[in-house]
Amino acid sequence: MTTLTISLSTQPSDGVWGKKTSLSFSHDSAVIHIDPDNEPLRTIQQAARKLDGMSIPHVTLSGEWTWQQQWAFALSFTRANHTSTIVWCDNEDKVKLTNAYASLVFTRSLVNDTPENMSPVVLASKAAEWLTSLAPDKVSSEIIQGEALIENGWQGIWEVGRGSERPPAMLVLDYNPTANNDAPIEAVLVGKGITFDSGGYSIKSSEGMLDMKADMAGAATVTGSLGLAIMQGLSKRVQLILCCAENLISGHAYKLGDIITYKNGVTVEVVNTDAEGRLVLADGLMAASETGAPLVIDAATLTGAAVNAVGTDYHAVFTNDQPVANRLFSVANEQAELFWQLPLASWHTDKCPSHFADTANSRPVKGGGAGGASNAAGFLARFAPASGWLHLDLAAAYHGNPTSEMPAGATGKGILTLAALLNAA
Repeated sequence: MTTLTISLSTQPSDGVWGKKTSLSFSHDSAVIHIDPDNEPLRTIQQAARKLDGMSIPHVTLSGEWTWQQQWAFALSFTRANHTSTIVWCDNEDKVKLTNAYASLVFTRSLVNDTPENMSPVVLASKAAEWLTSLAPDKVSSEIIQGEALIENGWQGIWEVGRGSERPPAMLVLDYNPTANNDAPIEAVLVGKGITFDSGGYSIKSSEGMLDMKADMAGAATVTGSLGLAIMQGLSKRVQLILCCAENLISGHAYKLGDIITYKNGVTVEVVNTDAEGRLVLADGLMAASETGAPLVIDAATLTGAAVNAVGTDYHAVFTNDQPVANRLFSVANEQAELFWQLPLASWHTDKCPSHFADTANSRPVKGGGAGGASNAAGFLARFAPASGWLHLDLAAAYHGNPTSEMPAGATGKGILTLAALLNAA
């Protein structure tokens, strides 16, 4: 197999390649020139994008690379429509990177698949099948779909998904390595799994709808994170809840002015059918709260407001438990992943008022108005546990177009941090 060997150097490139270039070549090798004091990981990512643009089928990383440097290369080198092989450096990081990369590829494949292929039940099934394959004797799961959602009290998922011919679904998956059915659940991951979002009757523009196959990136991210944690030897009992639906328009779709009564008695007026993610996550958060787990993390591509606030390099974080958030940031720093905290006060729960219900699902203005990401988090707080809750608004989960550092499509950013957080003592 012919392969391009890639190494790192802290020396500038030969002048023939340009004074400021980060990439130079010889016969069957390339060198990425980094400045250790000036964003070396971003330099590696930018060089990886250039190499990926050459459609090189096989690369071997050679010489001295840290695991973070190799991971940065992998994030940027792998694009959706080009399958390449990466051979890691032959050091102690090889197994770690192999497992992480398998999780990254799985996460991205879910998000990048077509909305026709990735129906709500298919998303739930693929997540359950992959996790079961990693630990067959430690994983059990149930998919609640269609009318059974109403019977179980999961009204939000049902309402959002009932406009589609393909039924909405909730995946409840239990990873229990203890062999004790009475073992406490230590953490619950909740993922937004909107497999396609038309906006419903609050319909999106064609341009705004184009990338909405990616509105299930929250579900993919928490699934990939749990899978990676399992591969790393997770010894805690953890539950995964995916809230899956297609938000489509039909004679059976939910409408503006409808009122949803949730399992906990909270009534919600629908003032924007395009604010559907929080409606399905409400069910998932209530299910998570019922377990009594001390840590509940939900992940969702929830608001454009989060993207406006932090851009597409960071994930936005909201919490009702600052020490838990501090743990997340500490772990994220170790994993070289970017998260940024945005405000969530007790009064954010009242930022979406309704004349007809306890709350509305948004404000009846474009984009939910000022502070939309915090207002959405405030809505979710009505359904979340009183402490130990993290809400991640995944602003960095997907790029509709490539950047100088990242390919187009799903990024998989966040899976390292969440897996490490699950495995932390």
